[in-house]
Amino acid sequence: MKTHNSTPRAERLVDELTLEEQISLMSGEDFWNVGAIERLGIGALRVTDGPNGARGGGSLNGGTHSAAFPVGIAIGATWNPELVEKVGAAIALETREKGASVLLGPTINIQRGPLNGRNFECYSEDPILTGYLAAAYVTGLQAQGVAATLKHFIANESEIRRTVNSSDVDERTLRELYLVPFEMAIKQANAWAVMTSYNRINGTYAADNKWLISEVLRNDWGFDGLVMSDWFGLRSTKEGAIAGLDLEMPGPALVRGNKLLELVQSGDVPAEMIRAAALNVLRLLERTGDLDNMDERTEIENERDETRSLIREAGVQSAVLLKNVGALPLEGEMKIAVVGPNAKSARVMGGGSAQLNAYRRVSPWDGLVDALGEETLTFAQGCRNDRFEPIIEGTFTRAWFANDALDGEPFKTEEIAALEHFGSAPVEGVDPHNHSSRTTGTWTAPRDGTFRFGFHCTGKGRLFLNDKLMAEAWDSWERGRTLFEEGCDPVTADITVKEGETVDIRFEFATKPNFDLFFHAHQVGVGRVLGMDDIEEAVEVAAAADVAIVCVGRTAEWDTEGWDLPDMTLPGIQNDLVSAVAAKAHKTIVLLQTGGPVEMPWLDQVDAVLECWYPGQEAGYAIADVILGKRSPGGKLPQTFPVKLDDAPTFSGTPQRTYPGEDGRVEYTEKLEIGYRHHSGDGPAPLFPFGFGLSYTTFSLGTPDAELDETGAGSVTLPVTNTGERKGSEVVQLYIAPQTASVDRPAMELKGFAKLALAGGMTDMAKITLSPRDFAYFDVDSQTWKVDAGDYTLRIGTSAADIAHEVTVTIAAQTLHV
Repeated sequence: MKTHNSTPRAERLVDELTLEEQISLMSGEDFWNVGAIERLGIGALRVTDGPNGARGGGSLNGGTHSAAFPVGIAIGATWNPELVEKVGAAIALETREKGASVLLGPTINIQRGPLNGRNFECYSEDPILTGYLAAAYVTGLQAQGVAATLKHFIANESEIRRTVNSSDVDERTLRELYLVPFEMAIKQANAWAVMTSYNRINGTYAADNKWLISEVLRNDWGFDGLVMSDWFGLRSTKEGAIAGLDLEMPGPALVRGNKLLELVQSGDVPAEMIRAAALNVLRLLERTGDLDNMDERTEIENERDETRSLIREAGVQSAVLLKNVGALPLEGEMKIAVVGPNAKSARVMGGGSAQLNAYRRVSPWDGLVDALGEETLTFAQGCRNDRFEPIIEGTFTRAWFANDALDGEPFKTEEIAALEHFGSAPVEGVDPHNHSSRTTGTWTAPRDGTFRFGFHCTGKGRLFLNDKLMAEAWDSWERGRTLFEEGCDPVTADITVKEGETVDIRFEFATKPNFDLFFHAHQVGVGRVLGMDDIEEAVEVAAAADVAIVCVGRTAEWDTEGWDLPDMTLPGIQNDLVSAVAAKAHKTIVLLQTGGPVEMPWLDQVDAVLECWYPGQEAGYAIADVILGKRSPGGKLPQTFPVKLDDAPTFSGTPQRTYPGEDGRVEYTEKLEIGYRHHSGDGPAPLFPFGFGLSYTTFSLGTPDAELDETGAGSVTLPVTNTGERKGSEVVQLYIAPQTASVDRPAMELKGFAKLALAGGMTDMAKITLSPRDFAYFDVDSQTWKVDAGDYTLRIGTSAADIAHEVTVTIAAQTLHV
């Protein structure tokens, strides 16, 4: 689709709008749309959540089916901008089929530490890797006429109290680390939209931050696109408008509308700022080709074979082989035990606003059955890794009451298939902030055992089993860390039942005032309580096979928006399961699926470890391709894996205010020393370094040739040879280490990389281009980038810790403007 640049038409149209119409374009009409101006034939602007697909207007886990692509950290592990551009183009088609022209993605915040609940959604701990991948994603998306929305701008590296906390970051750190991916995506790919983060930056909310929006984004970088708030993230009428925030989302307006009109009429907000914001909305409509689109927006399902193939390919290229002692790939006839909580559960995506209703969810078991047949496989679950009990499914009746006390006759009664609700208003006509509901039905025990019922909710809740109150958060409700920090922590009750026994369920819910986000939700689940007997069963199954694949990790309940992980330990008793299986199995392969690093106390006991992240809907097929040797694993770590949590930069002797924060402030006291910068300096050695990943073949890096002028402009080339027999890929990484510096600088920083796919015995040239900016630091006093004269070491290798060559270059002093 042809893209559209701004034209005099948009300039003409904005001046044909009344002041009221201009202001109407500065807020959403509803949750996903900015309203049309029918008088002038101006179409509506429709957005959809991303970034690992296009959900459309459905709920977080329902609605129209969509293609689920690998999550951000898996995309980061590919180190492949060319592939990521294809992913962006494919998601653009999905976006259009959901009736939208703006995708809320990519998420390009930096993985500051290992516990951020949204690390899975971000590409990397490194700004250069993130920036190149972000630019590729934006290019692919916008080439199809769909706007990318870079998020979250800026310093949203933790989910704990993210809507109120202040990220206190010095300007140099912002400029050299956290702002870089946004700058690259704007300057290299001309991103059309940016979303501000919820948090404050140095005391000022991002949506109100004039320095951030008007000075850095627009003046320094020349951004001419649209700036929108995160949902309910704009808290002011005047400050946000003055700062240059164009669009308040969602709608209808909470702080704009007539409130903003009054400020313009009183002279407190200049009319020209309203015009500029409305023009930015019109420009975005023009770029997406929707300025004249008055058609009704519909959603369709269209699952493409080529999209499925692309997702599968991306899954293969994201798989990181962390250890392999003669265990992988699996070839020849053998009996394979597939055990663990993630074996038959397809972990294809993370949680929060990135969720969607995937066309399919292929588990590791499904992928291996498809490739080998079920007769060669055995299974045992061993343990669970849920954060919540699985949502109860069946036939239930829910009655809605137009008050918060379950009083009177129901306003509406409906049949539902799962004991959950998520949304702003339950049914039309009920106050979204003052209602209650009663859900009734039955549950039948699938087997003998002890089962745990649990719920969490944004308002008051209580659970009755066989008419007996078993769990309540009604009078005792306290704010916890569920449902985007609007819900209570899980409340549970255990019962022991026989197979086939029926239990009557009644769950009651009532609203209470929200904190920051204006929605209500509840989830009620049940699951069998597993213990050491179940681990012993898994050990027996593993011992009877030739090889055991232990499928462990986390789930979308753990890696999710709205909360941070409590630690780096695998949830539940999964570590016990791995160790027990490794002690008895002939060979043990650990298949990890997580959204970031985990501790591995069993690492020396197992034969192989393969990290597959959340690789999208084709997960099991991509995993089987790698495990069975149809493809070599193509991923490299985009985030350092520390040995233990205390080794991470936000935990190594740092005070409480560094993480998770104190008195409403999170101080980035580590400054530039995150990730591999921390571990490459005086920090502890990591378990697995940034950029690390094994293959089923081997590679050698030939002598590099650095052709740089005295400014640092030029390129570095070197031959790369696949010295094995199998086809595989290697990522050549170039880090720059200043030998002397006038300011504190990290020991080394990634500045370029090249991924090559080579057949056995093949040689090709890797080329990495450098510029003067790659040698510079940001000088806050002069507001320029400065290069110190002197010698710099180019460190070239296959990870931050595996450096094959070092080349010294001499660079002249320079001053570069932003």
